[in-house]
Amino acid sequence: MIETARPIWLFHIDWSFRMSTIVCIIAGTFVFNAVPHIVKGICGEKHMSPFGRQSAPWINVLWGWFNLILGAIFAVYTGFPEWNTCNWIEFSIGGIVTSIGLAIFWANPDAKLPWHKD
Repeated sequence: MIETARPIWLFHIDWSFRMSTIVCIIAGTFVFNAVPHIVKGICGEKHMSPFGRQSAPWINVLWGWFNLILGAIFAVYTGFPEWNTCNWIEFSIGGIVTSIGLAIFWANPDAKLPWHKD
């Protein structure tokens, strides 16, 4: 049987490192997404959430805390207390991309999520 040649990079992938990178980025995404929901809710302002375009402040506080806790779970999964510089950079990339994406999204006064009917 003739064995076909595999690209050399297939033999050198550290999948645990790759998974850690992805999870750190996801953690940053959830933590940074929590901020506007918690802030708007605490200020008593309505704000869009998955539950409606003008969700009540208390719903946004709960949704923000859900995002914050989920982000913390992802961070702890990657060994958060012992994070190195790369982990912090990956976390920050998730947060920065989320922040810029949300800023662009909220710049449209008619912004709505695909499942919002109003």
